[in-house]
Amino acid sequence: MSAIAALTLIGVTTAACVTATQQKENMLSAAGFQIRLADTPAKIASLQSLPPHKFTVQNQNGQPVFLYADPTVCGCIYYGTQDNFAAYQQMVFQQQLASEQQITAMMNQQMAFDYGPWGGPFIPY
Repeated sequence: MSAIAALTLIGVTTAACVTATQQKENMLSAAGFQIRLADTPAKIASLQSLPPHKFTVQNQNGQPVFLYADPTVCGCIYYGTQDNFAAYQQMVFQQQLASEQQITAMMNQQMAFDYGPWGGPFIPY
């Protein structure tokens, strides 16, 4: 659990440098998803048949396989198990929690601001 929190913290601190899609794919890798490049015409066609940057679930040998197609950044498919998907969801939750805590801290800091010298509230109308 602490490894997930550490990875989430790293992800949050580097979020300004990484696009949302790249950040999502970093978390997929950290959660144990494997990558297969679309390096043949058949794989490219198969990749394009999936919704881009969304999860789909397929059945393989009676087990769910979670697929995430990325035709734009890596030209690949991320694939993983139910456990990988659960780990990814936990990372997303931890990232959202960290973002909410950061917003709360900023709001608390702003509440301590003395508006008096500025002549009133700063409320846009």
